[in-house]
Parts: sequence; C-alpha cells; structure tokens
Amino acid sequence: MRMDANTEYRKTAGLAPQECGGCGKFITDRYLLQALDLYWHEDCLKCGCCDCRLSENGSTLYTRANLVLCRRDYLRLFGTTGYCAACGKVIPAFEMVMKAKGNVYHLECFACQNCNHRFCVGDKFYLCDNKILCEYDYEERLLMASLEFPNKRQQQQQGSNNQSPLLSPVLSTESFSK
Repeated sequence: MRMDANTEYRKTAGLAPQECGGCGKFITDRYLLQALDLYWHEDCLKCGCCDCRLSENGSTLYTRANLVLCRRDYLRLFGTTGYCAACGKVIPAFEMVMKAKGNVYHLECFACQNCNHRFCVGDKFYLCDNKILCEYDYEERLLMASLEFPNKRQQQQQGSNNQSPLLSPVLSTESFSK
C-alpha cells in the first residue's frame, strides 16, 4: 500500500504529547510525523529493510506484509520485473525505464538500433518492425524500400488499396521526455 500526503511535519505546540508508533514513548520533540494514522519520532519512522529515515525520502512510504518501506525497497521486494525490448535482459522493478507503445527499455538501450544514436529529450524517434529508429535511419529505410520496390510503389500511387505497404507501418512517431 502506498501512502502519500499523510506523512508530514506537524507542530506539537498546543497539542497533548502523542505516543510514538515506533518506540511507544511520548513525543516531546518540537516536530513529529504523522503516517499510517499514527504519530512518530523522526528517527522512528524508518524503512524496515535499509533503515533509512522516511522523513528524508519525501512524503511517500509503502506498507506490505507488516513492513514500512521506502520506495526503492518496496519495488525491490514486491515490484514486477520485465525484459528490455532491445537487449532482452531483465529490468529490475526499481530501475528507470523508457517506454514506447508496449515496449520497455533500459535507459542505455533506448537508442537507434541501426546507428546507436542515443536520444535526447524531445528527439523524434520511430518504432518500425519493433525497432527504434532515429529520423535519419527511418528516412533512409523508406528511401531504400522505394528503390527496391519501384513497381509496388507505382501500384500504390495508382490507388491499389489491396497492396501491402513497403514497410511495416510506423507504430509510433513520438518524442519522449524524462
């Protein structure tokens, strides 16, 4: 279970001392945390795996199997892994990825599969035959296909709708952002 905005600093001024959900002692500190409908000392609200202070990791914490976890450990323990569409290797659940249509890629694998050009934010890419191509390689592929199959090209221009296209259809012409 993911918890958001409930984890926040609260001033204790004017409130009766609250019991800590971690150690059970009263909280006399100037600030306390509220999470999971309990109050906590800053040092008591920690990840059950890596012991990092959850107050230092933003306002998100996860719970599962009676454990309070940081995002990284939650994904490591309970997240699903997948496979990179380019290299076929496992992508751990906590790793950043790029997605294009239904495909998922390691960040380092999200590059043109002809020339290995790494894409920058805002670059246009094409997904053709399940391969990522840069604009130059995609246009080169179209040009080569039109030179190899001039008769098919002419038939398509004359209105023959029953012909298959020169290339598999471009599934995606997208720009990506991180």
